[in-house]
Amino acid sequence: MTKTDAIARRILGWKLNRWDRWYDYEKGVFINDSEFQPERNLVHAMLVVERLEKLGYSFSSNGVSEAAFNQFKGTGENLPEAITNAAYAIIENDSVVSSTSLWRKLS
Repeated sequence: MTKTDAIARRILGWKLNRWDRWYDYEKGVFINDSEFQPERNLVHAMLVVERLEKLGYSFSSNGVSEAAFNQFKGTGENLPEAITNAAYAIIENDSVVSSTSLWRKLS
């Protein structure tokens, strides 16, 4: 599973509809895999930031190549990559993202 796949599933709550597309139940829309690129696209990365802020994480950044959600930090060649790496650090280290309490917070 790639970082993008893990973020789509565990942070955004999207379900894999087919091998090449996601389904966002909240908005009722399909998202092609190629159309969600948070490591390259700042708008997509900011979707991740918004979701994590709803879950209680505080976002901070140097605006260029570093991002953090509370104690989880990420760096990258650009801000979208840094956001993606910081979000993935949450997935690797914080059980709230993988637990059912996540869905209770979003309801």
